[in-house]
Amino acid sequence: MPQPSPLPGTSPRPPAAPIVYVVRRRTVAAAGLAGLTLALWASAASWALVFRDETLARITARERSLHYAYEERVSALRARLDRVATQKLLEQDGVETRIAELASRQVALENRQAMLAGLAEQAGETPDAPPVTGALPARGVPQKPVPVPLPNPEALGLRTEGAPVPVPLGPVSRVAGLETALAGIAAQQSLTLDRILQRSQVEASRLRRVMAEVGLDPGRFAPARGGLGGPLVPVGSGPFETAVTLAQRSLGERDQLRRILKGLPLQRPLAFDGGLSSHYGYRVDPFTRGLALHTGIDLRAESGAPAQAAGAGTVTAAEYSGGYGNMVEIDHGHGIVTRYAHLSAIGVAPGQSVAAGQVVGRVGSTGRSTAPHLHYETRIDGEPVDPQRFLRASARLFAAR
Repeated sequence: MPQPSPLPGTSPRPPAAPIVYVVRRRTVAAAGLAGLTLALWASAASWALVFRDETLARITARERSLHYAYEERVSALRARLDRVATQKLLEQDGVETRIAELASRQVALENRQAMLAGLAEQAGETPDAPPVTGALPARGVPQKPVPVPLPNPEALGLRTEGAPVPVPLGPVSRVAGLETALAGIAAQQSLTLDRILQRSQVEASRLRRVMAEVGLDPGRFAPARGGLGGPLVPVGSGPFETAVTLAQRSLGERDQLRRILKGLPLQRPLAFDGGLSSHYGYRVDPFTRGLALHTGIDLRAESGAPAQAAGAGTVTAAEYSGGYGNMVEIDHGHGIVTRYAHLSAIGVAPGQSVAAGQVVGRVGSTGRSTAPHLHYETRIDGEPVDPQRFLRASARLFAAR
């Protein structure tokens, strides 16, 4: 490169020496270390930026997933709570109807209990104590709604897994308990009715057999019916009412047979008799030695032994009557008559009312008699019948007691 010419009057400068820079090894090492550090920092910064974004994305996704799960759990439990609340409201709406039904059932059971009390009294049993069901909720009064608690995290099981949702108790449970109690009472009433019906049927059957032994038709003793009537108030036609009707008929038949048998001459005419000396029917007459009809039975007894009425009735004859000797005749009603013959003494008068077992005379041997004994005779509608019918029926009747 050409050098500039010196100015006039000046001496020329010598040429400048070249500048030489000396770099030490320490400086080079420091610069390299700084560069390496800068490179590492840049790499670390770049990696941190990339990793942070990925970590934040993962954390965000996890939090979003937990949030969605929490919301779904809350929604499910709220739906469940809504269903419970809706069910409670529906049950509450039906409580009034169920109370009305229970009230009707209770009235029906009270009517049944009254029927059973009447049947038990007629059957001679001690009526069962009236059942106690407790007071029903007032009809027509709206029931208080069942409060539904607001959800909380612990109750909803958000923090405590498996925790049940509490279901509040209300009048529904009480109504259900009353329904169970009424069902138990109805079952007990049915058992009581069955017992009364069976016992009445058994006794009525036994009394019919006694009447058959006597040989009398119960229809001839049917009393005249009095005036009956009144407004019709039906009580139903279910199994219970049908059984009540059967029980009433059976008890009515039993009572009628009892009255009939009570009026029949079923007691023995001698308190201490020595047995039969002659039966009813055809026999060889002790006087004529020919075949003759013996219209009664002869009972062995000592002279003077008391002869007693076999049943309640009215004395229609008390006098000496031919072959009967001293005789007492008693009318027991319904065409049934008894005679007590060969008496040594008469203790009653015509028209006198006598009770069963009352002494009407003394055993003797008056009239056509060969020795002291009691001739006992039973007549139905004026015709003699075997007195053994009544004595056998009496033995069957009193043996059953």
